[in-house]
Amino acid sequence: MNAATPVPEPEDKQPLHISVMGRLRAYFFAGVLITAPMSITFYIAWEFISWIDGWVSPVIPPNFNPRNWGVPGFGLLTVVVGLTMVGALTANFAGRLLMKLSERLMSYMPVINSIYGTVKQVLETMLANKADSFREVALVEYPRKGCWTLCFIAGASAGQIQAGFETEMANVFVPTTPNPTSGFLLVVPRSELKVLPMTVEEGFKMLISMGIITPEAPEENLIIRQ
Repeated sequence: MNAATPVPEPEDKQPLHISVMGRLRAYFFAGVLITAPMSITFYIAWEFISWIDGWVSPVIPPNFNPRNWGVPGFGLLTVVVGLTMVGALTANFAGRLLMKLSERLMSYMPVINSIYGTVKQVLETMLANKADSFREVALVEYPRKGCWTLCFIAGASAGQIQAGFETEMANVFVPTTPNPTSGFLLVVPRSELKVLPMTVEEGFKMLISMGIITPEAPEENLIIRQ
């Protein structure tokens, strides 16, 4: 070999090492994003079905209990069928008469009448086809001026609440993050709410994700900032 011939430098393996580790890390997080939502969904569904089965199974005689045969979900099916049959029975004259007698009996019970009346009114409002409750997502200044938080419009204020104000008031629910089942009930002027074009489902996704998942704004609502 000629002494003037340059000796080639050894290749650096570090970029290849970083590339492989980065690719494996990307594959890992992709696997988490794919499997975690499905796993959590099936886990919650299974726990709910097991809870219903555990509640209904003691009522069914052991010889007729499909849970003893290794058939899950029979309790949930029993509840669905039972509620459907109750609704069908109360649709006729005899069922309506029986319901009126039951409600009149509960009205004479000092504590039970308040609980029953409140629960019935809430369920009727939530399940009614024409209910406007929790169909709009908005922003409200809370807990101070200049600080906005996500809220759900429960409906227009009425009765004694609205009678104390000259402007139109609204009942809004401000949920906590990331647990939207708890929160605060606020009565604010309707004009001070910024109604958003997002759906209720998108609003809950944003709350549960602590603001990580934010719906895209429509093009006509985009504000050009300098």
